[in-house]
Amino acid sequence: MGELDGRVIAIAGVGGGLGPAVVERFAAEGATLALADIAVDRIEAAVEPFGIPEDRIDMQAVDLLDADAAKGWCSSLTDRFGRVDGLLHLVGGWRGGDPIESFDMADYEWLHDLLVRTLQNATRAFHGALTASEHGRFAIVSSTQAQSPDGTNAAYGATKAAAESWTLALADSFADTGATANVVVINAILTKAMREKNPDKPYKTFTPAEQIADALLYLCSDAAGRMNGQRLELHP
Repeated sequence: MGELDGRVIAIAGVGGGLGPAVVERFAAEGATLALADIAVDRIEAAVEPFGIPEDRIDMQAVDLLDADAAKGWCSSLTDRFGRVDGLLHLVGGWRGGDPIESFDMADYEWLHDLLVRTLQNATRAFHGALTASEHGRFAIVSSTQAQSPDGTNAAYGATKAAAESWTLALADSFADTGATANVVVINAILTKAMREKNPDKPYKTFTPAEQIADALLYLCSDAAGRMNGQRLELHP
């Protein structure tokens, strides 16, 4: 019996660098996985190595910048599985490196859409399903830049901070329910592909994707049932 046998976990942004490690870990613990990204081929690439049975997987292309699309995704999952027990928001991206007084504000707008607007639409769409579940869980992966931003990452730090603030407000909205919302904080993700490409590089400030997946699994477990509105830090 796995830790998450019988539970339906939705994962947004599964086609990113962290997605395969999370899929592998959660599938091994018996979860039924509802996976979304902007294109189905990104999802297929993330799950192909793991041989997940068809009755335990749902793959959909969803544009989370569209609030109606986010609601439709949730509705389709409750129609198929009867419930949703968790939502992991792994939608991510980065633009930065230029001074605060001269960076392109279009980068801020892009990051806000990617990191904040998608989060808002997804959590609003799934709020009812998560509070209805006996094990409702929500989590995001954030960055140390949200709390300690530097001058060349103002746009990224500000949007990550907004995403954290939204998640903590979501946690407060869950206060009288059994649902929880938490934040995993890292500096940067170390993926399997990165290790294979540069096996001798130390990556001292990076957190392995497998460890992040373990942290997300913990937050979705019964052991973390009373952990709500917290930051779980996994960085040096």
